[in-house]
Amino acid sequence: MNHIDIVLTLVFSIVMILFMSYPAMVLSNFIEDKLSLSEKWHTPLVISFTFIFSLAIGIYLRFG
Repeated sequence: MNHIDIVLTLVFSIVMILFMSYPAMVLSNFIEDKLSLSEKWHTPLVISFTFIFSLAIGIYLRFG
C-alpha cells in the first residue's frame, strides 16, 4: 500500500463526511430506540458513525 493510496482514501472520505451525516443520524436514532440509551450518547454515536461510514465509502471508492 503506497502513501498515495492512503492520501486518496482520506480525500475521498473527507468529501463524503457531509453526505454520511444523515445516515449516521438515522442509525443513531434507531440504536437509541432499540437499546434505550440516554440522550447524551446521541452526539458521540453520530460523530463516530459519520467517520466510519465516510471512511468505508472512501475505501470503497479507492479500491472497489
